[in-house]
Amino acid sequence: MDRNQSGMAATRGRLASLIVLCCLLACKMPDDKVWPRNQSLLLFNPHVADFICEIEASKVPPIDAQAEDWFLEARALEDPEIFVEDRDYKKIVDLTRQAAQRSHWKAMLNLASLYVEGRDPLYGEEEAVQLVEKAMRLGVPAAYDRMGTYYANGTGVNGDITRAYAFWQKAAQMGNPQAMDFLSDKLNVGPANEGAGYWANIPVAIKMMECAFSQGYGPVAYNLSYMYASPRMATGRVSGPRTLETKALALKVLHEGVAFGCEKCANKLTIEFGDPFDLANMLVPYIDKARAERYGVLSRELGFNPNARFPNLDKVLPLPPADLPPWNGDRDTLLHAATGVRPPPATPKPSAASLLQKPYFLAADYALHPTGLHSDAPTAPFSAYWQPAQGQGVTEPARLFRKGEEFRHFSVLDADGKSRYGSVTWEQCLTIRQNHGAVEPRAVHGLLREVARPEPWLSCACDQACPVSGVWQPWVAADHPLQAIVNQYWRQAWLNQGAPFPRPRRDWLLDLPDGDVTWHLMDASLPDLG
Repeated sequence: MDRNQSGMAATRGRLASLIVLCCLLACKMPDDKVWPRNQSLLLFNPHVADFICEIEASKVPPIDAQAEDWFLEARALEDPEIFVEDRDYKKIVDLTRQAAQRSHWKAMLNLASLYVEGRDPLYGEEEAVQLVEKAMRLGVPAAYDRMGTYYANGTGVNGDITRAYAFWQKAAQMGNPQAMDFLSDKLNVGPANEGAGYWANIPVAIKMMECAFSQGYGPVAYNLSYMYASPRMATGRVSGPRTLETKALALKVLHEGVAFGCEKCANKLTIEFGDPFDLANMLVPYIDKARAERYGVLSRELGFNPNARFPNLDKVLPLPPADLPPWNGDRDTLLHAATGVRPPPATPKPSAASLLQKPYFLAADYALHPTGLHSDAPTAPFSAYWQPAQGQGVTEPARLFRKGEEFRHFSVLDADGKSRYGSVTWEQCLTIRQNHGAVEPRAVHGLLREVARPEPWLSCACDQACPVSGVWQPWVAADHPLQAIVNQYWRQAWLNQGAPFPRPRRDWLLDLPDGDVTWHLMDASLPDLG
């Protein structure tokens, strides 16, 4: 979870009752010259007939690998284990700003939060809004979600709950899972709730929840489990009793929500397995104090560290009817076994760029990839590696330019074959990881366990049976539009030999063909819980 999400959820809840008072206010007329904060938006409409699931990862700009490392380093410095007063916020701000200057969209939004929190005395709410606007211009759905929260809170803009909901609606339509979770909760009302029969739109609420869940957004699993457990009419009224099938589906969603980092899901399963409120209507097939204890450990950890994920939960806590593996009762033993894994990073060989001096120098960990983004401006539009575009007769290695730094001039031949000295067209280059396509999921330090790469290296297609019990990592091509939500450690799965591999559409609710995904064995060690 990013640094603001939990706080924004609480703020939104307090503001939900204000919708009715503001729903008739109009938004501004369109104007190409207005700032993104003032753009014209459709008013929030809870009565839409349908919702089309868009995926945020396919909308955002590509992430620069070097900027990603700076971003992850900054995130690690905010480890919950470090007291707030002991954190080096100057370094956190500097690293986050470095990443943001490379158009790392998550860093841009985190830097905005740091400004709002007063972590850099030279920058405040106005600069935070400008950063969010920059991300909006890049088409980042999460930036629209953030602008909605700024309008709700009056952060750097005049508070306006109508515009807040309009921005949240836009963010959800663009693919932002946090906005989907929030709005679907507002559409999920029943006869006992204020606004029942008017705000309720259960079919759309479920589609929003499923779309957010397909992107690995854990908190939405809690509400989605209620939708699955008790069938409902569009108005929100329960239309039938819970069945074995609906309860099993709700239980599965809650369990997967725990793997995705949902504290409320873990807490609910602690109660369901340990001391359910309604024995006749409980989701679990039977009381199981041992399972309740393990979910309790996970719940407490997620309460302390919302960034934790447990993709290999089934290794230590499979759903019934599977037997529980033995456990010595040690908290860390359970948590470490359930977390994601990665192989030790290979030591990169020196590259030609790593032997050059600045500004041509690039660490051996990275390579450069031309993006196709050209600029004829006299100065660099943003901080990045730039090189003269091909076809101009200029041979010059890519070099790092700061935003606003003047581009070099060269002697080139014009259309008549005459030599001239002047400006050329430049092309941006993105840093990529120089690991030859190795399957190496990355995360903030402390969220992954490093394990030796298994031998032999096994890879399987989705339609195969698992050949070896262990931790398996799904992977798609580096240029796949959904790689940012597939090539992640939280997509890992502990599978027993002979089990089917998860399939994206069936098991993740993600519109991704099976053939695009390959599963790789990451760790074949058997559970060792003491």
